[in-house]
Amino acid sequence: MNEDLTKEELIEQFKGNKLLKYSTYVVGAIAAVVLIVLAYQNFVSGPNEEASKAEIAKGILFLEKDSTQMAVEEFEYLTSEYDGYSGGEIAQYSLGNLYFEQGNYEAALKELEGVEIEDTYLQTLAIGTQGDCYSELGEYENAVNMYVKAAERQENEVTTPMFYFKAGLHAEEAGDFEKAASYYKKIKEKYLTFSSQKGIEKYISRAENSIVE
Repeated sequence: MNEDLTKEELIEQFKGNKLLKYSTYVVGAIAAVVLIVLAYQNFVSGPNEEASKAEIAKGILFLEKDSTQMAVEEFEYLTSEYDGYSGGEIAQYSLGNLYFEQGNYEAALKELEGVEIEDTYLQTLAIGTQGDCYSELGEYENAVNMYVKAAERQENEVTTPMFYFKAGLHAEEAGDFEKAASYYKKIKEKYLTFSSQKGIEKYISRAENSIVE
């Protein structure tokens, strides 16, 4: 892959890609793969950073071709080889997402827990996807905790209400309807666009009506 590709060209290559479809499911309006591309274009300089940047391009190329297993192997190598560098952290984030896509939720959780990325959204999404892993494993209370952590990491109009909503749904699954109602109310009070789109009032009513006196 040409390392001088523009952001738009890189994003265009991901249209129709399986991982992009998955990431849209997980993060809603913000596609995780697009964020990987953005981070990929903004590594700091330095020999190891430049080397990891070139290697990341190979992993992205595999994803663009839907060669998922080859991408997994590439990102496994990068995660180990460039641990502590930008490329290694982004590779680990990508690897966690790929494991999730394959249904290997425990492996995905392990990788995502190790991710440390300065980029606000990527780190937030890494935390939120840990919640998705716990959800798939049936550990709803742990899922709630991760969703709330993701929601409150840095408040914004997109990820904050999205993860509060997931926290509410999973709090209901865990039988904590009072907590669920509180998350829905946060959305109603501060995030009007999301609240309107989801019809948040019905979720508040459902949770409150389920509270046992």
